[in-house]
Amino acid sequence: MDGANHSVVSEFVFLGLFNSWEIQLVIFVFSSMFYVASMMGNSLIVLTVICDPQLRSPMYFLLANLSFIDLGVASVISPKMIYDLFRKRKAISFGGCVTQIFFIHVIGGVEMVLLIGMAFDRYVAICKPLHYLTIMSPKMCVLLLVGAWIIGVMHSAIQLVFVIKLPFCGPNVLDSFYCDLPRFLKLACTDTYRLDFMVTAISGFISLGSFIILIISYILILIIVWKHSPGGSLKALSTLSSHIMVVILFFGPCIFVYTWPYPTLPVDKFLAILDFLITPILNPTIYTLRNKDMKIAMRKLSSEFLHLRKIT
Repeated sequence: MDGANHSVVSEFVFLGLFNSWEIQLVIFVFSSMFYVASMMGNSLIVLTVICDPQLRSPMYFLLANLSFIDLGVASVISPKMIYDLFRKRKAISFGGCVTQIFFIHVIGGVEMVLLIGMAFDRYVAICKPLHYLTIMSPKMCVLLLVGAWIIGVMHSAIQLVFVIKLPFCGPNVLDSFYCDLPRFLKLACTDTYRLDFMVTAISGFISLGSFIILIISYILILIIVWKHSPGGSLKALSTLSSHIMVVILFFGPCIFVYTWPYPTLPVDKFLAILDFLITPILNPTIYTLRNKDMKIAMRKLSSEFLHLRKIT
C-alpha cells in the first residue's frame, strides 16, 4: 500500500450495543447511574486516604491509586458510550480511536501491576508481619507506582507503534461501542496476522500469566497461614476474598477478549460493559464495605464536609 491510502479513513463508525430504543433507554439509565456512582465512590476513597492521617499505610496508598486508576477506567469509554446511545450515527475520529486504544491499554497495564503489588502487600502483611513496614517502605510503594505507570505506557506504546502505521483504505465500521485493537486491526487493508499474534501475546498471555501468578500467590498465602495457624486461615480467606474477587472481575474479561480464538460479539460487548462500567464501582464497594478503618474515615470526612457546608 502506498502512503496515500493511510488518510482515506478519517473516522470510524460504531454499530453500538442494541437497536431497540427501549433497551437503549434501560442501558442509558443504568450506565449513567453506575458511571456517576463509580466516579463518586473512587473519588471519595482517594480523598479519604489523602485527608486522613491514620490511613498512611502501604495498603491504603495502593488502594487510593487503584481507585484513581478506576476513575480512568470508568472515564475512558463510558461517557462516549452514554453520549452515543441515542445518536443515529455513532462516529469517532481516527485520532480519537487511537487515543482511546492508547489509554485503555495504559490503564489496563497500570491496574495489572497495581493488583500484583496489592497481592505482594497482603503476602508481606500476613506472612511476614514483623517485617511489613521495612519491606513495604514508602520508597517501595513509590517504586511500585512508578513501575506500574512505566509498564502501562510501554505496554500500550509498543503495540500502537506498529498499529498506527497500518493502511486503512476502506471499511470503517466497528461492531462495538468503543475502539480496541482486535476489531481495529481487522479493518486494516493488509495482512495483520503477525500483529494479531503480537496483540494476543502482549495483552492476552500477559493477562493470563498475571492472573495465574496472582491466584497462585493467594493460594500460597492461605497454605502458609494454615500451616502456622489452622484457625487463622479462615480470617486470611476473609481478608483475601475481596482481593480475589477484584482480580477475577478485572482479568476475566481481558483474558476472554484477547485469548479466546472464537470471539462472539454479544459476549464481548457484555464483558466490555462489565470491565469498564461495573468493575470500577465494585472495586470501592468491595474494599470499603469490608474495611472498618476506611468506613470510619469516610464517615469522619463526610461529617466534616457537612459541617463546613453548614458554616458557609
